[in-house]
Amino acid sequence: MKKREQAKRKDNVIYFPGLEKRLTDKGLESLEKKKFKEAIALLEEARELDPNNDNTLIGLVLAYFEAGSFNNAKVLAKEMLHKGIGDYFQLVDLYLTVLIQLHEYHEIVSTVEALLEEREIPPEKHDHFLTILQFSRRMAENRQSAEEDVLTEDTNTKELQLLKIKDLNEQLLLISSLAEKNIRPYITEMADYLKDETGHPFLKTMLLTLLKEQEVDKEFVVNKFSKEETFHTGRLPEVRVQPKMNQVKELLEGQLLSNNPVLFEQTIGMVERIFFISYPFDLEPKSPAAWAAAFHLLAKNYLGMDGEIEEVADDYQVSSDEIILARANIEEIDKISYPNI
Repeated sequence: MKKREQAKRKDNVIYFPGLEKRLTDKGLESLEKKKFKEAIALLEEARELDPNNDNTLIGLVLAYFEAGSFNNAKVLAKEMLHKGIGDYFQLVDLYLTVLIQLHEYHEIVSTVEALLEEREIPPEKHDHFLTILQFSRRMAENRQSAEEDVLTEDTNTKELQLLKIKDLNEQLLLISSLAEKNIRPYITEMADYLKDETGHPFLKTMLLTLLKEQEVDKEFVVNKFSKEETFHTGRLPEVRVQPKMNQVKELLEGQLLSNNPVLFEQTIGMVERIFFISYPFDLEPKSPAAWAAAFHLLAKNYLGMDGEIEEVADDYQVSSDEIILARANIEEIDKISYPNI
């Protein structure tokens, strides 16, 4: 006969058996629904009751990460590694991803070098970790160089010459390197690139993201898709949490997640790509439902599935004309895509 689970007591409060599992399940469900603050609260409560549950802790690291709480994610992931909780290499991957977000490249280098010295890395993961090591060494060197540049930038400021470089890959690498620098000496050049109609929309989004990250609160004229508008960087939403994009995702989730998870994931990838490239413009039509319907229809077509516009219009309660307009804009933006790296 199975032994009855005892109730847990903490600070004179009695917790019923299985409460930590219910909290973890609800937390993971909130994480899946992208309700990150709610997920954190539930998983932190579950952790109080069961401090070494790997499902709870992995979920909490992911929730911290998605909510942008990278330092909390780092501390918890490192603690799990030291205690040997969870799948070791899965956790190492997650820990390194957090460190990349924090730009802690020296820590990444020392972590991966230790892994390689231990020679316990599975053969199929060896190239993966070697790539991360090489990237992090390069970024660590760039960061050190950037710190040295800051000391002399008042007397020896170099130009980016972004508009003079014609190769998109070179432009991409140059803009990526700015993440490790004080960008203020280059703001005039960045503004020129944002305004210039020949600048690549993807790279303009990268520049705007850098301006926000370094808290440059100024107005910039942005030219994309033959449109020109003035935006104040301090008032722009983060690119990964654009309100309209999140509304589109929620509508797609309601229609697809339970019925066709594969189609849902494919569609969400397309949504994030298109909204990244179009940022910060709010393109026509204004209706998030029309965009959701257009993404739904296009994703089905791309996967070789049948999809009637009238049926999709009915599902999302929008007109066919709005879907056609949204679809045309998506297809036009999709032709631009990302620069080839």
